[in-house]
Amino acid sequence: RLAAGHIDATANRIRPTRSWDDLVLDAGREKLVRNIAVRCRRRDTVYGEWGFSPFPSRGVVALFAGPSGTGKTLAAEVIAGDLGVDLYAIDLSNMVSKYIGETEKNLSRVFDAAEASNVALFFDEADALLGKRSAVSDAHDRYANIEVNYLLQRLERDEGLAVMATNLVNNLDQAFVRRLHVVVEFPVPQAPERRRIW
Repeated sequence: RLAAGHIDATANRIRPTRSWDDLVLDAGREKLVRNIAVRCRRRDTVYGEWGFSPFPSRGVVALFAGPSGTGKTLAAEVIAGDLGVDLYAIDLSNMVSKYIGETEKNLSRVFDAAEASNVALFFDEADALLGKRSAVSDAHDRYANIEVNYLLQRLERDEGLAVMATNLVNNLDQAFVRRLHVVVEFPVPQAPERRRIW
């Protein structure tokens, strides 16, 4: 808790209170979400006992894509609860600074505190920073691309669970998409799912 205190200034702490019974998805998507928790729980077995190389790291990066209100944050909370860790929700659009180097400092503080305290990270509005990199036509474009590169490097080195959420999956940089372990689309609930929710 002391180590996680450094995240509190830039993120909302979510103490997981909901379980798998509260998550309403079709069977295929629920299995994908459950697999994220399994990947996290079995890392020691896969990389330790079985001897697989943890390249680029032992961490798990997941992407939840879909419209607002479809359960992306809830799913991240359920996974964190299943793993017995707190979840920190970070709005990436608030992490981006107009001052050169400040975005990287903000991200570094979050990742350093997460590594020290064993918490799960939930990045909302991931497309705010992970949009397609542009051709460099001025200094602003160059620094925007540096910010994206920095986040990609930190995700590769992160040992924990990082869940990204976006409403606009087609706008994401392909270099980021290649680093994902699991992608889950959260559509608007259809009649069977709405009945279960009610």
